Amino acid sequence: DNWAFLYAQRLALKQELPLHVCFCLVPKFLDATIRHYGFMLKGLQEVAEECAELNIPFHLLLGYAKDVLPTFVVEHGVGGLVTDFCPLRLPRQWVENVRERLPEDVPFAQVDAHNIVPCWVASPKQEYSARTIRGKIHAQLPEFLTEFPPIIRHPYPPSCPAEPIAWEACYSSLQVDRTVKEVEWATPGTSAGLAVLQSFITERLKSFSSHRNDPNKAALSNLSPWFHFGQVSTQRAILEVQKHRGKYKESVDVFVEEAVVRRELAENFCYYNESYDSVQGAYDWAQTTLKLHAKDKRPFLYKLQELEQGTTHDPLWNAAQLQMVQEGKMHGFLRMYWAKKILEWTRSPEEALQFAIYLNDRYELDGRDPNGYARGRADVPSPCLAGCLWSICGIHDQGWAERAIFGKIRYMNYAGCKRKFDVDQFERRYAPRT
Repeated sequence: DNWAFLYAQRLALKQELPLHVCFCLVPKFLDATIRHYGFMLKGLQEVAEECAELNIPFHLLLGYAKDVLPTFVVEHGVGGLVTDFCPLRLPRQWVENVRERLPEDVPFAQVDAHNIVPCWVASPKQEYSARTIRGKIHAQLPEFLTEFPPIIRHPYPPSCPAEPIAWEACYSSLQVDRTVKEVEWATPGTSAGLAVLQSFITERLKSFSSHRNDPNKAALSNLSPWFHFGQVSTQRAILEVQKHRGKYKESVDVFVEEAVVRRELAENFCYYNESYDSVQGAYDWAQTTLKLHAKDKRPFLYKLQELEQGTTHDPLWNAAQLQMVQEGKMHGFLRMYWAKKILEWTRSPEEALQFAIYLNDRYELDGRDPNGYARGRADVPSPCLAGCLWSICGIHDQGWAERAIFGKIRYMNYAGCKRKFDVDQFERRYAPRT
C-alpha cells in the first residue's frame, strides 16, 4: 500500500530492470528514543521479509542518506531513484542533500505516498483552517482515494543479493536514549497494525462519533503509531472504514474528516510554513495577543523536569502526562488540555511550545509528526495529537474572548473537563505509582 513503491516498480518493469529498496538508518533523529527506533526497526524487519518474497532486495544502509545513498546508486548502477515525502524540514533537507549528490544522469522522483491527496496537489498555499481546505480535498478524493494496484513478484532478479542484515547489531549501534522504554500495547509491523484497524472497525467504530472525546471510553482507532511509521497506510484505513458507511454513517464521516481533512491540513501547514514549530509560525493575531500577555502573572510556574515527572498541583494533568510516559500515547481531548496548561504554567509562550514539543516528541510513539505541531481538535483517529501550535498558538483556530495569559487563544480548564467526562475515573487509572 505504498504509491512510491508502486511507482518505482512500474518504472523498473517498464525498463526490465531489477528493483532495490533502501532504508537509511540514522543513528539519532530529533528527540526520538529507543521507544521509537525499536518500533521502526521491528516494522522494517517485516518489510524486509515481504521484499524477499517479492524477489526485491531490501538494503538497510547505516548512516545519513547523503553519505550512503549516492555511493549505493553508483556501485549498483542504479538507473533511477524514487523517494517518499515528508513535509518536515529535516527529511526535506535529507532529500535535497541526496539530490545534490546524485550522478547527473540518474533521475530522482518524489511521491507523496502517505497523504491521500498529495500535499502540493491539495493546495498550492498554506490554508487558514479546515474550512478552507476541506472542499479542495473532497473535490480530489474521487481521483486519489482508489484501491491500490498490487505489487507483484518482481521478474527481474538483481545481479547481487542484498547483504544479510544484523538487526540486533543495528539496534545496539543506535545513539539514542534507552531510558524511555518500548511499549507493550502496540506490536510493530503491518500485520499487527492491520489487526488494530480490524478491531477498530468491529469493536470501536460504532461509538467513534459519540465517544471519541471521552478518555475513559475505548472509541479511538489507536492507529497513529502505524500511520506515523508508514506501517499502515491511511488510505488503506479509509478504504476499509468506508465499507461500513451504511451501518455507521456518522462515525465514518467523522473518521474521514479527522484522518483525511485534519491530517492533511497539518501536513499543509508544515509544508508551507517554515516556522511550523515556533511562535513565529502563528497567525499575526495570535502572535500579538500572546505578546501582549507574555508578562501576565502565572498562577504556577513549573520546570521541565516537574512537568516530565507529572508532579504538578493538577491531578488530571499529571494523569495525562503519566499516560503518555507509560503508554506512548495520550487521549486527544486531554492532549489539548495538557498543552494549554503548559502555556499557563511556564514563563513564556516560547518556553511553553519548546516544553510541549520536547515532551511530545520524547514520549509519544507518533512524535515528530506534522500532526504533533499543527493538529487541532480532539476527535482524531489516534492516540492523538492535538497539535502544539493549535493548542498554544491558535493555528487553524479563531480568536476567543480575551483573558489573562491566554489572550485570545482558546482556553480550557479543569471544570470544563469535569463537565465532559468522569475526571476522577481517569485520574485513578493513571495515579502516580507510590
